[in-house]
Amino acid sequence: MPEAPSTRPQNPVIGIAFILTGVLALTLSDAFAKWLTAAYPPIQILFLRALIALPIIMGVVTALAGQQALRSRYLPIHLLRGAINIAAAACFYTGLMYLPLAENTAVAFAAPLFVTVLSVFILKETVDRHRWVAVLIGFLGVLLIVRPGADSFQPAALFPLMTALLYGAMMMTARAIGPAEGMLTTTLYIVVGQLVFSVLLIPWFWEPIQWAHLPFFLAIALCSTLGLGLITQAFRVAPASVVAPFDYSGLLWAAVLGWLFWDEIPDLLAYLGVLLIAGSGVYIALREARASRRRRAKP
Repeated sequence: MPEAPSTRPQNPVIGIAFILTGVLALTLSDAFAKWLTAAYPPIQILFLRALIALPIIMGVVTALAGQQALRSRYLPIHLLRGAINIAAAACFYTGLMYLPLAENTAVAFAAPLFVTVLSVFILKETVDRHRWVAVLIGFLGVLLIVRPGADSFQPAALFPLMTALLYGAMMMTARAIGPAEGMLTTTLYIVVGQLVFSVLLIPWFWEPIQWAHLPFFLAIALCSTLGLGLITQAFRVAPASVVAPFDYSGLLWAAVLGWLFWDEIPDLLAYLGVLLIAGSGVYIALREARASRRRRAKP
């Protein structure tokens, strides 16, 4: 049996290294996907990503946690999460077709803001005024990037915004999964759900694949699988409050890759929006971690 989280040794430095590398791998996957959206619909990219990634991630999960980690008692919840995930990822890839990589990524990173709002209306949780202020600041950052009503507004900016809302909803559904089910199992079933629902949709979206593009589909699957694996390991070897803020390094990687490959340079307002989204997200993560520690400390 895998060692219980409470007894597993903590190594913050290694955890930070894992999440930084994992987020870079996921951003590379997004960059390859952005390039492929010029020739293929998002659903097809998602289908092939899941098809290639599933046997890889099954092998990783089995190696790290044993065959028992391949089983779950929460299949209906995983299927619901799979449906939400495929919709969110399709919106994100559609946004990549029209928006700079950094701006599309930044708006999608508003997902934790939606989690905070949804937790109040769905779970009836109490959110203190500090986190409400952080949420408002984060949404101000979204407005600075999207700029509704301005001449620079692009309707395509609604796609990553929908991605953020859907990912927020998917994070909420994770709370219905019992604590006995490990993060590796949950990660595996995200890929399973993605494959199940993309299979149902692929007949309406399939385009003939060019042989020269196969390495890029393989790169998307490998990078996304490596990224998820490294991020999972980061949370296994270090406290969540330490590694979670480094998830926002994805905004930096997206800006660099967008500049290198598409000559995309966001303007100053977009950079300010990115900083507000990242800052509010980090603040919410740290404050929630502090509140969780206080709850556990109570007799």
